[in-house]
Amino acid sequence: MVTTGVMQIASFNRARMRTPDKPHPFLSGIHRPMDRELTLARLTVEGSIPPALDGCYLRIGPNPVTPPNPAAYHWFMGDGMVHGVRLKDGSALWYRNRWIRSKAVSAALHEPPAPGPRNPRSDTVNTNVLEHAGKIWALVEAGATPVEISDDLETVAHNPFEGSLKGSFSAHPHFDPATGEMHAICYDGRDQHTIRHVVVGRDGRVRREEPIAVNDGPSVHDCMLTGQYVLVFDLPVTFSMKTLLAGHPFPYSWNPAHPSRVGLLPREGQGSEVIWCDVEPCYVFHPCNAYETDDGRVIVDVVAHENMFAHSTQGPDSKIVQFERWTIDPQARRVQRKVIDPVAQEFPRFDERRIGKPYRYAYTVPLTREDPSFVSASHLIRHDLETGARAIHDFGPQRYPGEFVFVPAHPGAAEDEGWLMGYVINAADETTDLVLIDAQNFSGPPQAAISIPHRVPPGFHGNWIPARAPQA
Repeated sequence: MVTTGVMQIASFNRARMRTPDKPHPFLSGIHRPMDRELTLARLTVEGSIPPALDGCYLRIGPNPVTPPNPAAYHWFMGDGMVHGVRLKDGSALWYRNRWIRSKAVSAALHEPPAPGPRNPRSDTVNTNVLEHAGKIWALVEAGATPVEISDDLETVAHNPFEGSLKGSFSAHPHFDPATGEMHAICYDGRDQHTIRHVVVGRDGRVRREEPIAVNDGPSVHDCMLTGQYVLVFDLPVTFSMKTLLAGHPFPYSWNPAHPSRVGLLPREGQGSEVIWCDVEPCYVFHPCNAYETDDGRVIVDVVAHENMFAHSTQGPDSKIVQFERWTIDPQARRVQRKVIDPVAQEFPRFDERRIGKPYRYAYTVPLTREDPSFVSASHLIRHDLETGARAIHDFGPQRYPGEFVFVPAHPGAAEDEGWLMGYVINAADETTDLVLIDAQNFSGPPQAAISIPHRVPPGFHGNWIPARAPQA
């Protein structure tokens, strides 16, 4: 009854919000949503696609199916849309984009609802897309059920891992290279006192949901693995009843009263066994990688924001962002922070065969500090974490990359032997390229650029999905 009353107040206040005088930064410019689903065959390619690449590059992001009220729109809450390019035998066979079928999307498209159970308060899924246990999954944090999608990006079902997931999931699970299991730290906005360590086995079913006690309902966007631990980022962005009652759909804000800490959870341990280590207040969406040292400390590289959601109810709003190395001392229960690069950047990726192990290369997307819409600069950064060297791949003026994923050339490839791939918007002519970069020639010309004749709005996360045996 209390929850129903709160949501009624929130809806009332949302309906009374005034339309802002300025265009919404996440609904205009290069963020302007697409208004249709497309299938485009035999795309134009400049350069050469490596014949070894047989699969699909997928990326997901928010794309409202109907124009929302700009006063009440938050970037993180838009309807999910997946964009994919299929590569095979050195050719780009197709591009497709498809909305993830929430009930609202299905209704807007005059379709029957997609099958499967839903969180009754939210079934929007828009943050990550990956493959596990022979299926492709679209994911979001904080409540909505994972969504199974087909090889051609159609929504199959809202699927809580064949009924084995009892609570919410995360947008950022990570795979243990040794076991193939998927680990995540999950939270739900309805429970401000508990988060959970969830492990999905190689069979695609949940084998562990371990509760961890917290306060204030922290937003835990990501986690990371080492040989012994799962890293838990309990930082000062927490559930805000004030924000919710005011009508804003994303009810999280900066909370300086919330203690800032990183937890080391033994991978098979109980929630009460977390080793909590204090860190200076900041917020982390994305760690890059973590590993243990011989003396028992844990190294984790992160993108650290000075704060987050302190002023804006539209999207990310931090002014100081930097790439850092954190050394976690479980004996002293403290975290030492060291700046790797003070340039604003996000979306760190690396060779994920190295999860939980020392690694050399990290790839990040620099941000344009003065732009309020989280727009990238026109290049990528490669960090050599052994030498400290920093390399640039420049795409040219008015070209804006998103997150790039590393794809190894073969199972035994060296850490930089493979390709980086991601979407790059050309703002001058409103088109997009899927760009492939030879990681060993990072600053050189792209290996290939696959032309998409429209702008793919900036999204969140993507992955390379290798071709699989045809589904029954």
